Amino acid sequence: MSVWLPSAPCTPGACVEATARVTAVPRAVLRLTGVVALLLAGIALSPVGGRIPASVVRVWCRWIVRAAGVRVRITGDAAATSGGLLLVANHISWLDIPLLAAVRPARMLAKSEIRHWPVAGALAARGGALFIDRDRLRALPGTVARIADALRAGQAVAVFPEGSTWCGRAQGRFRRAAFQAALDAGVPVQPVHLRYSRRTGGASTTTPAFVGEDSLLSSVWRVVSARGLVAEAEVRAPIPPGRHPDRRALARAAEPAPPTCPHRPVPASTPLPAPRRPTLVPADAA
Repeated sequence: MSVWLPSAPCTPGACVEATARVTAVPRAVLRLTGVVALLLAGIALSPVGGRIPASVVRVWCRWIVRAAGVRVRITGDAAATSGGLLLVANHISWLDIPLLAAVRPARMLAKSEIRHWPVAGALAARGGALFIDRDRLRALPGTVARIADALRAGQAVAVFPEGSTWCGRAQGRFRRAAFQAALDAGVPVQPVHLRYSRRTGGASTTTPAFVGEDSLLSSVWRVVSARGLVAEAEVRAPIPPGRHPDRRALARAAEPAPPTCPHRPVPASTPLPAPRRPTLVPADAA
């Protein structure tokens, strides 16, 4: 694992829970159809997306999560509704994207491969995603500059600074590159802590996690087949510009508290998995 291409020790076999309560197959198919239909509607409306109120976009993103059979719970501070803002969150699942947009619609920072994903790739491109080529370290300064330009223009940019998805019972450190853009643009950082739980008992679950060599299709099917899942977004107070002197301190201030059930350490002899596709945020080369 390099600094530029981070990966998590989480794997489907070791970390992801089997679906304990499974819904009927016809209902799961109906949920999957609903998710795809909402995504296609988003693509169809993307040419006029700039004229759609942010409140409507937030509701649409909630619907995507709900269509998958997952309840949405947003708590904490209200996210800023206007002006440049760097929105940062821990990364667990493909559900994180609509869940974070339900807090505040934003331009996503995505790896270049996502352009070629069916349905979601077209939606990301038309939605103004900022793409990064993670195989080219020299592209990082240019990406940071583009993020800063978007922030200066009063736009919100959403980033998952861990650089890879984790199971939710473990998490990575926030990489620092995107925070430099917030410093350069002089805008606040809004941290959001994402968590998935069971409706019964409220215990954390890793069922929605999209980690390791898991395929997108299997992860999606696991979610739409499950019963009683809840997606939680805890919006923390924004960190105003000038509060922290450098990107390292700013990144540490934005990190969520360590999970209450930490991941077992990976033995030194266990090779880490190769960098994987769903990462949406660049790692920091510094």
